[in-house]
Amino acid sequence: MTATAERAERRSPIPRSRTPRRAGTAIALVAASLPMFMATLDNLVMTTALPVLHTELPASLEQLQWMVNAYTLSFASLMIAAATLGDRWGRRRVFVGGITVFALASIASALATSAGALIAARAVQGAGAAAIMPLSLTLLAAAVPPARRAMAIGVWGGVSGLGVALGPVIGGAVVQGISWEAIFWLNVPVALVAIPLVRYALPESFGRRQRLDLLGLALAAAGVVAIVWAVIHGNDDGWTSTPVAGGLVLGAALVAAFLVRESRTDHPLVPLRLFRVRSFAVTNASAFLFSAGVFGTVFVLSQYLQIALGYSPLQAGIRTLPWTAAPMIVAPIAGMLAPRLGVRPLLTAGLALQSAGLAWQGLAVAGGVSTYVDLVPGLALAGIGMGLTFAPSATAVLADMAPDDHGTASSVNSTLREMGGAVGVAVLVAVFTATGGTLTPAGYADGLAPAALVGAAIVGAGAIVAAFMPRATGRAAGAAPAA
Repeated sequence: MTATAERAERRSPIPRSRTPRRAGTAIALVAASLPMFMATLDNLVMTTALPVLHTELPASLEQLQWMVNAYTLSFASLMIAAATLGDRWGRRRVFVGGITVFALASIASALATSAGALIAARAVQGAGAAAIMPLSLTLLAAAVPPARRAMAIGVWGGVSGLGVALGPVIGGAVVQGISWEAIFWLNVPVALVAIPLVRYALPESFGRRQRLDLLGLALAAAGVVAIVWAVIHGNDDGWTSTPVAGGLVLGAALVAAFLVRESRTDHPLVPLRLFRVRSFAVTNASAFLFSAGVFGTVFVLSQYLQIALGYSPLQAGIRTLPWTAAPMIVAPIAGMLAPRLGVRPLLTAGLALQSAGLAWQGLAVAGGVSTYVDLVPGLALAGIGMGLTFAPSATAVLADMAPDDHGTASSVNSTLREMGGAVGVAVLVAVFTATGGTLTPAGYADGLAPAALVGAAIVGAGAIVAAFMPRATGRAAGAAPAA
């Protein structure tokens, strides 16, 4: 047992041997996955509520974007900091703190009476989620026996996919059956169950203790926010206007300054040495492109089902299931196949199928408003591809990392995926509006078709990147070689 593990064992109030191994693994899976499910659910739970919020608050298209991006940007910007604090103060302690903040911000979101108030509450909610997502995987990896770790990570990835799958459906059902506010009230009882379960099933653990790089955090967060703000305002203000061009230049300069800072400080927020590991670098690059293309397309497609095709919020959510529910079936299978085949063929195939599915959807609406049946093959292709992506990506990001780097590696991956989602929403909405798309039944298809095709191209680039993954990554010793 390592010194870190011994320290965690001494400080944990619940002995690791309190329950049998199998029961302990199952309970640890539930304890780590339930809060993570809550956080991933809120990534997409609002998508089917956006047309309702457009009329009830009321909210402009820009404000609708910020209701999504305030969450994802806060989530992304603070994730690495949360992992650093978890390593220093105790991962379980920070994890429980994140659940608490998330629940309180959910209450504030439910009580919001204006678009601005909801955007602010969503930003705080994202801060809570930032402590949940990376630490859930780190705590799970430490709580289960090494022989079952790959299985547990695969299930964790499947639950993450389940959160994505059920987000639009649960959002649509709650909005239609109760109200949009109830979307956020649902998080409160989940948090009340999760906190004592986490304290029971997940032992406290610590990682490498280092100072928090506050300057690096500020540079990275400000840089990404500046870029996203500029992209959102590009069509309205003009891409060569001083605010937009200045925002893009400022954002790029801040990101460059962040990288310089990280290369020189002795306590980096993102240790750039991690990117010298090819499996880690490839996983993160493909994850960013995956999120940008997929979640940007989800943002515009979910509204198309209501605005252009006339479905209710619940009907629209249900009709996304060929896309979003497929990971529930495919992700666990992919998790079991990864030790034999390796990550590369699964990840590359998954991204390629998603790209084909998004392209299908774009072409299906290119001639004007289509029927739902026209979209189903594309939705299914994208869903199968998403299922092949989740678990292998989670495996690859930790495959060649030292245990002390697990928290940071997981948080870097989650950060880049969330940033990819925020950038993707901004870029694809910019394409949508630039090509004549409007929030009307007649004008929605005009913008959706090119937006979906751009999303397909972005995810296709991710598939090309994934092909550079080392062949052996994620494959168990002694397994048959991957083709």
